[in-house]
Amino acid sequence: MLDAARECAALAKTLAPVTERERALPAELVAKLTGAQLLRSGVPGYLGGPEAPPAVSLETAETVARGDASAGWCVSIAVTSSLLSAYAPRKCAEEVFGDPRTVAAGVWAPRGTGERVEGGYVVSGRWAFCSGIPHCDWLFAGFVHEGQLFVAAFPKADITVLDTWHTNGLRGTGSHDCVADAVFVPEHRVFSVMGGPPPEAVSLHRFPLFGYFALSVAAAALGNARGAIDDLVELAATRKPLGSSRSLAERAQTQASVAEAEAALRAARLLFYTSIDDAWQAAQGTEPVSDALKVGLRLAATHVTRTAAKVAESMYDLGGGAAIYETSPLQRRFRDAHTATAHFQVNPASFELPGKLLLGVPARTEQL
Repeated sequence: MLDAARECAALAKTLAPVTERERALPAELVAKLTGAQLLRSGVPGYLGGPEAPPAVSLETAETVARGDASAGWCVSIAVTSSLLSAYAPRKCAEEVFGDPRTVAAGVWAPRGTGERVEGGYVVSGRWAFCSGIPHCDWLFAGFVHEGQLFVAAFPKADITVLDTWHTNGLRGTGSHDCVADAVFVPEHRVFSVMGGPPPEAVSLHRFPLFGYFALSVAAAALGNARGAIDDLVELAATRKPLGSSRSLAERAQTQASVAEAEAALRAARLLFYTSIDDAWQAAQGTEPVSDALKVGLRLAATHVTRTAAKVAESMYDLGGGAAIYETSPLQRRFRDAHTATAHFQVNPASFELPGKLLLGVPARTEQL
């Protein structure tokens, strides 16, 4: 999978201007990602899925994001949606993921409402940030019924995709709004993620779901920052600032700044994968993963995303006047990095719940 991710990253880098312009992943790239099962690595083996450990799936997203952040983001979000194959009733899981070419998007936030009817629910709502919906076949969308939170699986044909994704960064993710207008959803396609995984879940699906979601954002941010350093190193070898006989690479300020960024990114990445490994080892057992380990995942996700943004910003600054043009990948790295930091899973407020627990303040932990 990692070999395939590196091949996809190279293609994503080549196609990045097209991805940005079209505000969606090109069909050629989607086909390559789908063929390697990188968009469904959370699907269990019994359905023909890779059932890949979290570190593997997240590293594939990081790797693809090194080529292009929008592509890596789409890998991350599709993987988190594929994890719902373990929470959904088996009939639903088989219907959605039985075809290895299927890709699902997901917005679990309860932006819809549901009415109980014979055989299922009638659901209406509007969900923003449906990343990857242009190339997806299904949407998992959250809704409320009698004060309880549920997720419904919609075929894309049953919903309306609105052209809303006109943004500063991560343009290629195609994260448009989706609308359901009184859509009937059969009972087997409605479920909840709030009570944790089913008792028979394998280790992958005992890994904290909401922590995985936050980590998926961080994985794309991590790869984007690494790509920003790559782009700066390439530029620095040949660019000479106005009035200077030395290239950017030969200047002491560039050398110090790149070294500092490299150290920060390496440290953040180490925290990221160490926290994942700690929780993954716990998920091998039969007991739920502890809140302490879940806190570690959330701290890592937010810290990594925000550190990665600082690294990308530093590389953009070093690029100087060359970085401001649309033809420069550094300006896209900068915009993508700061779009990622706006995600609610990794914004500054996301530190509050872990902080409460670290301070011994009572807090609800269902979505930790």
